[in-house]
Amino acid sequence: MTHSTTVHSPLRLYGRSGELAIVETLLDRLAQGDGGALVVTAPPGLGRSALLDAAAEAHRARGRGPVLRATAVPAERRLPHSGLHALLCAAPGPLSVPPDRVLRSGITPDTLLALLRESGAERPALVCVDDAHAWDPRSREALGFAARRLGAGSRAAVLIASADETSFAGLPALRLGPLDDEAAACLLERFTGRTPDIDPVVRGELLREAAGNPRLLAGLVGHLTADQLAGRTVLPFPLPGGESVLDAHAAQLDGLPAETRTLLLLAAAAQEHEQEGTGADAGLLLRAGNRAGLGAALLDRALFGPGGIPGVLERTGSRVHFSHPLLGRAVLRHAPPAHRRAAHELLAALLGQVSAHPLPSLVQRACAAPAPDAALASALERAATAPRPHAERAAALTRAALLSTDEAHRAHRFAEAAEHARLAGDTGRARALLARVAQDPDGGPRHLPGGPAPYTYGMLALGDGPAADAREALLAAAARLAPHDPARALAALLAAAEAAWASGDAIAYLDALNRIPGRPHDPAVTPYLAGVRAVFAGRMAEGHELLAQCLRAAEADGEPRALLRAGACALVVGEAESACRAGARALAAVRSRGPEVLLAHALEQLAYAELRAGRHARARAHALEGLHAARRTGQSNATTHLHAVLALTASVEGPAEACAAHADAALAGAGPHGLVQAATLATWAVARADLAAGRTGEAAARLAPLVRPGPRHGHFGIRMLALPCYVEAAVLAGRGTEWADELADAVREFAIWTGRTVDPHALAQLARCRALLASADEAEARYAEALAHHDRAGGDFERARTQLLYGQWLRRRRRTREARGPLRDALVGFERCSARAWVDRATGELRAAGEAVDAPAADTGPLDALTPQQQRVARCVAEGATNREIARRLSVSPRTVDHHLRNVFAALGVRSRTELARLMGS
Repeated sequence: MTHSTTVHSPLRLYGRSGELAIVETLLDRLAQGDGGALVVTAPPGLGRSALLDAAAEAHRARGRGPVLRATAVPAERRLPHSGLHALLCAAPGPLSVPPDRVLRSGITPDTLLALLRESGAERPALVCVDDAHAWDPRSREALGFAARRLGAGSRAAVLIASADETSFAGLPALRLGPLDDEAAACLLERFTGRTPDIDPVVRGELLREAAGNPRLLAGLVGHLTADQLAGRTVLPFPLPGGESVLDAHAAQLDGLPAETRTLLLLAAAAQEHEQEGTGADAGLLLRAGNRAGLGAALLDRALFGPGGIPGVLERTGSRVHFSHPLLGRAVLRHAPPAHRRAAHELLAALLGQVSAHPLPSLVQRACAAPAPDAALASALERAATAPRPHAERAAALTRAALLSTDEAHRAHRFAEAAEHARLAGDTGRARALLARVAQDPDGGPRHLPGGPAPYTYGMLALGDGPAADAREALLAAAARLAPHDPARALAALLAAAEAAWASGDAIAYLDALNRIPGRPHDPAVTPYLAGVRAVFAGRMAEGHELLAQCLRAAEADGEPRALLRAGACALVVGEAESACRAGARALAAVRSRGPEVLLAHALEQLAYAELRAGRHARARAHALEGLHAARRTGQSNATTHLHAVLALTASVEGPAEACAAHADAALAGAGPHGLVQAATLATWAVARADLAAGRTGEAAARLAPLVRPGPRHGHFGIRMLALPCYVEAAVLAGRGTEWADELADAVREFAIWTGRTVDPHALAQLARCRALLASADEAEARYAEALAHHDRAGGDFERARTQLLYGQWLRRRRRTREARGPLRDALVGFERCSARAWVDRATGELRAAGEAVDAPAADTGPLDALTPQQQRVARCVAEGATNREIARRLSVSPRTVDHHLRNVFAALGVRSRTELARLMGS
């Protein structure tokens, strides 16, 4: 193959901020004359050598002293003292013990300790030993002895890279894990510098296959052409380039007894019919091991003993896992084909006897098949049905596609596999499978009638693409599917309506719903359709009754999608409590029954319902969980909406920086994808934060386009919700007289809407708006009316806002003594609902009214040790932001963020983003 891409060595380490901070600490201590040791352990390819290179470069760059660097040569493993000979040969000057003498007569551990101290006599010396696990045993023992005794005053430090730490027990160990998604993506960009237009599907496949392993990622990229990277040519299957890493993993097992290697082959084969990451069933392996003639002692120790096979196989309850995911793949690759097929056939026979469902046995038969097999492919397709999990069905259908003997069935099965992968929340796998659907010469996908490919394309676009594009794709899919698959055609039209709602297009929303036949495939949809049409036609009572009927039916049925529709219905009519109830049930149903792809959506809808109900802390908790779920499942549009919800919660709870950061993230995602709903919510959030901070002019300027008619108007479903904030901002900004007619028209429109909704806060908000616009003689009665409505509706936040405005009104009329009561009540209300962003405003008003208010206690949390910029970075990390998102928020480069994060890790003594988030939460 002629390659047109070149893999470049990275200029820096990616995703190793915490590890580099630990190494920096070792080097700093060494520079002060206090030596030490650190063992860096990791499976092959994760960057042990790169970390040693970085340490050596840092030590040299500072001119601190010499570096002794040695790398093990596996061929010399049986040669006594060969490792120490290589190390001493690396010394920059003569030592008291010549290296040649070490090979002839050896060296004692205490002599090595003296030599290491001698190397740092003039300037601190750094000793780096790579692949120390491949040294001869005597060299390892001597190095471990010496390293344990280097400490204060030693002026020498030892940095050891090893596959495991068993030979260096008692020394501090740093275990490298796989790169996280962001770091792996940055490294991939570095590797593909000459192919900037890498296809997103190809990027996802490479990152998935590499599993955070830098060397494996480099190998995969190096074996692809520019056309393959750009998506112009289909990727080979399986992807080439990982052979060296898998061989390195397999090489660790070569010294194991034959019986142990047979058990490992069975364990690796038994994972093939299981969901990814769940390991293998120990009971099945016991039966397979007995059938294969393996010894009872080995089976008991490896499958049921506390230690399994150290460093290779681990047991968790009744499941057995390889210590690293690549080990299982390496075992299968390294085994002779005949042995591998025999293992699969044995497992297929056993599963056929004990499994209640035929799919696991069929998958094992497929793994053993030497060539395409139409009958086996058809059997797999028939078996890939409920109640098997979607991920398992996707894997089975993929195997069925690979076994297919004709193009149409292969494409259809790949498309079905893609849809199940999407439902399992694996959108990257879904896109990769769709890319394998064969193309006709005219460019259209070739598959059997009624295939799901167009629908899956549309649903993927709905989750991660422009909303208008998703709507058109789903409408086209519905028309194509209607004659063959009415259930999916209905789902496509409902999803098209969802896309139109997200884009703020009321006409397109109704158009999608109006395309649903008079007798839809699912009769439960009928009251939903009739209710929405009635509401949009102004027949509010009829619409409310029909939507309430939809809500009751969904609660009785318990199906997640029906519950989510019901929750949306409740929000449309203003029943926030019902929406919370439906959202909580939908979330519980998704957690227990799936599909995983709905988890982020369920959390988003529940968070928004709780926000509408005034439960801001719960809304934030669910939105943060939803943000992680959306990122994990590749649904950027859900991420955008969840950032908007988090911006709204932060506009109440604070801090203002969090509100601005989440709003910026929401607006950044909403713009390219046309998500008007998210953009409107984010803008409203920033305006509300401006109100809390007393920036009333800015708040009015932000809200005016959202509530006024015109080309820049906000979302049709949110306009009335934001209008009370607009009236408040405009009046407090001194625009009440200038905009009197416009504000009066807005309040009249709000009054009409109030008569149509059952939102419990609407009447109180209407009275508050009228109080803001009323004359001095009328205003007090309007405030009293608003507070009376609040008493009936409940909710601390909205009531506190009315009390705050009432207290301000009284104080500005020099009724200072009377103002203190409502202002004090407002402060207590804001504190009760944790509205920290509003507490300061209420406190300032109360002080202006002549009442002393205690200042909040100084924060003595973990951030006190950090600089202000480091604190901002740490807060962003705790909120789940990636380095790139943090860079955008703080207007710095990702490299600067990485630098600050490394210092944060060192200052707080943490090693990962998870530990940092946990510390911040405490």
